Amino acid sequence: MTPAADTHGIVWRLLLVGAAGGAFSALFGVGGGVIMVPLLIMLCGYGSRAATATSLAAIALIALVGVATYGALGNVDWVAALLVGIPALLGVTIGVRVRARISAVAISRAFAVLLVVAAVLLLVAPS
Repeated sequence: MTPAADTHGIVWRLLLVGAAGGAFSALFGVGGGVIMVPLLIMLCGYGSRAATATSLAAIALIALVGVATYGALGNVDWVAALLVGIPALLGVTIGVRVRARISAVAISRAFAVLLVVAAVLLLVAPS
């Protein structure tokens, strides 16, 4: 495979990851960590740290469009968003520092466990 062909392939894979992340963000409120990070690792060959950081950057764009659209429809509870968002700034700062000290394998395993637990809770929770 020529470098040009490889570049072309990665661009299409990144576009696919972005489309999937955006769609899942709009449908379920998840897209970055749950969809984009695993796809960036599996389809695009990113390391877990680079995938996480790239996903966060992409989510900033996705969130901007999503909040504008949902806000225009009157679906955003702005007070709750601030009450959740402001402490999340501290949480992300702590998370980045903790993440720098933990191996990629440990993070991947912990993330897999988190997804399984979340899936089980969603299956058994009353609607």
